[in-house]
Amino acid sequence: MTRKVPDDERRARLATRHHLASPAHSVSETAGAMVGLHSSDPATVYLSARARIPGLKSGDMEAALYDDRTVVRILAMRRTMFVIPTDLAPLLHYSSTVALMAAERTRAVRMVEDAGIATNGTKWVERVSERTLEALHARGEALATELTKDVPELGEKITFYKKDGSVLSKVGMSTRILFLLAIEGRIIRGRPKGSWVSSLYCWAPMEDWIGSPMVEIDQPQAQRLLLTRWLRSFGPATELDMKWWTGWPVTQVRRALAGIGAVEVQVDSGPAYLLPEDFTPVEPVSPWVQLLPSLDPTTMGWKQREWYLGPHYPRLFDRNGNAGPTIWVDGRVVGGWAQRANGEIVWELLEDVGTEALSEIERQAAALADWLGERVVIPRFRSPSDKALAGN
Repeated sequence: MTRKVPDDERRARLATRHHLASPAHSVSETAGAMVGLHSSDPATVYLSARARIPGLKSGDMEAALYDDRTVVRILAMRRTMFVIPTDLAPLLHYSSTVALMAAERTRAVRMVEDAGIATNGTKWVERVSERTLEALHARGEALATELTKDVPELGEKITFYKKDGSVLSKVGMSTRILFLLAIEGRIIRGRPKGSWVSSLYCWAPMEDWIGSPMVEIDQPQAQRLLLTRWLRSFGPATELDMKWWTGWPVTQVRRALAGIGAVEVQVDSGPAYLLPEDFTPVEPVSPWVQLLPSLDPTTMGWKQREWYLGPHYPRLFDRNGNAGPTIWVDGRVVGGWAQRANGEIVWELLEDVGTEALSEIERQAAALADWLGERVVIPRFRSPSDKALAGN
């Protein structure tokens, strides 16, 4: 008989394995448990880690990223930026990112030719890519503007037009070439220019940054290893959850599931899967409360979210499916929060949580305001709740 995993058990698994009711002790442990901290918005990485590591300071994250380099920032599943333990970089790269390489190179070639930069876009992209990499090796780390001084071709512009023929934007080829080199695993985003919420990064050669060449893994093996790591933290999960989170075709998801011997169970939304060694029911956990940032990997972890999100999707997600800041009580999303321009943390509850949970929300909001100090963090992707609470 197929085992039923009730929603309460799924919430108990989430609480401990995502370090929301049991603390993590380091940035790399946290990033590993979550199989990556979302990094599309730089502030998310810091706030997600802070929610899971008692006493974390922003300098601890900076040290892990840029000094000790126990974690790195790379583009992987769903073309999304993640901060992951350095030793997981080959897993994410070969399971997911390599599949993007051919299409992105073709796109760059087409842009060059369509813009009239060169008649042979393939040779132009190859030449400029190699010269950019040589310049980066010479500098060690560099901003795109600095590399453009060494490789003037990076300053070539591509114009994008609206449907009515007017100019939408102009983008430098430095953006495309650096993006392409990053997808190919040849360069990596280093230290940002400015504060920890800045998205203007220096670039560095991948091999120099991590200290050795990236170990090559064939795609099926990398996918099996990655799905094993993910199910350990996010299982049980449905096939739709896995297809969405990985960004893989369903045939590759099924191949990986078969390869790791995943066991079918039943959740409220239908068939789901657990690792064979993770079949035993887990015990309930003590009550807990957390304020999680926009794009937190727990909030974004599954495609089918009703069991923890309830009816609150329209209020707490933007139109493109990006999660705003959320309030969690015992494994369920119950409201949203925001930071105003004066630094104040404000929130709204979308359901009754009781006096004890309310007191803990108040305490955590005050603690978060103290931690942020004079820094005001505006999510890159704004939910209706965030906009309304922040007053903009």
